[in-house]
Amino acid sequence: MSVIVTDDGFAPDTWDGRILEMSDLTVSDTAGHALNFPVDGDVEALREYLPRLAMIRIPFASSADGRGFSLAQRLRLMGFKGRLRAVGDIISDQYRHARRTGFSEVEISDAMAARQPQEHWRAAAGWAQNDYRKHLSAAG
Repeated sequence: MSVIVTDDGFAPDTWDGRILEMSDLTVSDTAGHALNFPVDGDVEALREYLPRLAMIRIPFASSADGRGFSLAQRLRLMGFKGRLRAVGDIISDQYRHARRTGFSEVEISDAMAARQPQEHWRAAAGWAQNDYRKHLSAAG
């Protein structure tokens, strides 16, 4: 089982659509589906599919591996407007960074949710109010 983390705290997973793998892209209509995208994947290979995908899931095998944050930012800069979900070994201290780089939500295991309860994640949810870019635009 898993728990979805949003700015409001813990929530159940509401995704009930199909989840594709990269090998499915060439044989399947991607409209409205989710995609598991590997951290070592080529984001340029997704460009033509981005307008039709509803969600992209990026795995984090370790909280020490930040490649997923870079991927999220690149996907947003390429124009992806759908749900972007970080999946796996993310800790609550990384939630602000996940949101700033473009993730919509984080999926963690039940075990992680027990070790880092909802209050830890909610404390990090004020990311938009505390974003340094907000202060730069007001000063500029």
